[in-house]
Amino acid sequence: MTGLRVAACQTPELLGAVDAALACIEDFARRAADADLLLFPECFLQGYLVEAAHLNRYAVDLRSAEFAAVQRRLAAVEVTLVFGVVERAGDRLYNTAVVLDRGELSGYYRKTHLVPGEALFDPGDAYPVFDRRGVRFGINICFDAQFPEAAAAVAAQGADLLLLPAQNMIRRASAESWRERHNEIRTRRVRETGMWLVSADVTGERGTSHIGYGPTCAINPDGDVVAQVPSLTMGHITVEVPSSR
Repeated sequence: MTGLRVAACQTPELLGAVDAALACIEDFARRAADADLLLFPECFLQGYLVEAAHLNRYAVDLRSAEFAAVQRRLAAVEVTLVFGVVERAGDRLYNTAVVLDRGELSGYYRKTHLVPGEALFDPGDAYPVFDRRGVRFGINICFDAQFPEAAAAVAAQGADLLLLPAQNMIRRASAESWRERHNEIRTRRVRETGMWLVSADVTGERGTSHIGYGPTCAINPDGDVVAQVPSLTMGHITVEVPSSR
């Protein structure tokens, strides 16, 4: 039986700072050099800000020269990378997570369940899975976790692991009440499907209005949180997910 060493990275919120986001990916790749896969938050490359000006300026076509430059920059990173991207496809925008191997695009997942504030995005309609070191994984993004069918669609394809890039930089008035609820919801998905779940999130503050507690964590199929980055701390956790094959 083989396994996959998965590192999940809790990062600062970076808005419209692609070069800084790429440098952050490279830095975590050095810190988590023993991992096979690194997971980063939702819309990490350009930053999660669902405003027309931001999306129109920073959205990227995955077939464009602009994204090819990102791929070249990350080609030296030896591990599999999964990170969020604001994607443009024709006249549509998607909240997407890409899977890169040494700069090569192995595939992508488009968020299927959108919160009311994400009306500028179109929803995705597919749940691709990927195989690495005998472990099969799929992706949900943030709000997807509140819908059992999203995780179930990944599990139905024989996945061992669900990756969950998230971005919970939220208004202070509701942040405290959500601090523990994220993992309560994720634990339900784990117990329903029997998969591991690994999440990555941002942390810190956005002015005086927003705060990001995370959590960046790993939950095993029994529903136990086996590793978690402390709130308001940058860092990563690494877990080994065994293959069921």
